[in-house]
Amino acid sequence: MTAPDPPPTRPSPPDADGPSQSDAKGSAPWQRLLPWAITIICFGYLYTRLSGAAARDGLGLIEYLAGVFARVSWGRWLALMIPYSAFFFLVDSLIVWRVVSWFNTPVRYSAILPIRGSSYILSILNEQVGKGAMGIYLNRRYGVPGWEVGSSMIFIMFCEFFYLLGWATIGWSLRSDELPEVFGLIPWIASGAAIFLCAWLLFFRGPLGSGVQLRERPLFKSFREAGALRYLTIVVLRSPALLAAVVVYTYALDLFGVDTNMGQMLGYLPVIFFGAATPGPMRTVAITLWVILFPGNEGEMAAFGFVQHNFFIFFNAAIGLLFLSRANRELFAGERGEEVAAD
Repeated sequence: MTAPDPPPTRPSPPDADGPSQSDAKGSAPWQRLLPWAITIICFGYLYTRLSGAAARDGLGLIEYLAGVFARVSWGRWLALMIPYSAFFFLVDSLIVWRVVSWFNTPVRYSAILPIRGSSYILSILNEQVGKGAMGIYLNRRYGVPGWEVGSSMIFIMFCEFFYLLGWATIGWSLRSDELPEVFGLIPWIASGAAIFLCAWLLFFRGPLGSGVQLRERPLFKSFREAGALRYLTIVVLRSPALLAAVVVYTYALDLFGVDTNMGQMLGYLPVIFFGAATPGPMRTVAITLWVILFPGNEGEMAAFGFVQHNFFIFFNAAIGLLFLSRANRELFAGERGEEVAAD
């Protein structure tokens, strides 16, 4: 679908950050190749583990994996995953509504649903592209300056990092003796992040950044206006989605024939989510972690990691298709919403 030519937009403020010369030249070759190298290593590791498991059962790899998929009750699995994906969508939209209403413009929660849902379609390729689409929508429909919208989207991503890290730290503290040694870095990362957050707040809200021009740029509007309570609010509002995932993944894993419990999943799942949070091909790390954490169930865990991750992405995109017509109509109608905040 080709969008009509956009109407003229207001110019960016003269002090807004623009792409640097180095950004324009692109990233270094090793930075582009690293995600793919990690992906190849992960799939190589999976292939080795799965081939070994198939050989133990006297089966070929394809036959072994086909047997794993055949044993799953897919109707019951869908009965778990569809409500969970819908619930995640509602929570995710709540975060966008809360942040936009704080920092940009009053808007109804129901008005956020179409654009957040539609952005999931683009998120198949890249989550940041999806957030960029939301920024364009808010700019065109509500007249919010582009740099200020960008500030809100960055605030959401910033809080998401601390949300994932906070829960990963809880998960590590519960199951550190069962996790691979590399995850022993999590408490160190959490400590460093806590120090960084304190300095960040002091810079944007305290005396540390007083008189510094960088702090006054439009791209940092949200951070100038956000006290510690607002960061905490976003983490708290997101947390029901993770707790729901713990319940859903526990029961879903049972459908794959693997015994676990919610206490174990509460330790594992946040760590997996945090470890797989890197955008792009590196998300394949998530599948590898399932196999490592449940040795002896290589086929079941590889299949589980694959279908959980991909169903979630593509079902969210399907939710977006339900809203796409409305989002396009609102985005390209040339009208500005007169929405009123719903507290």
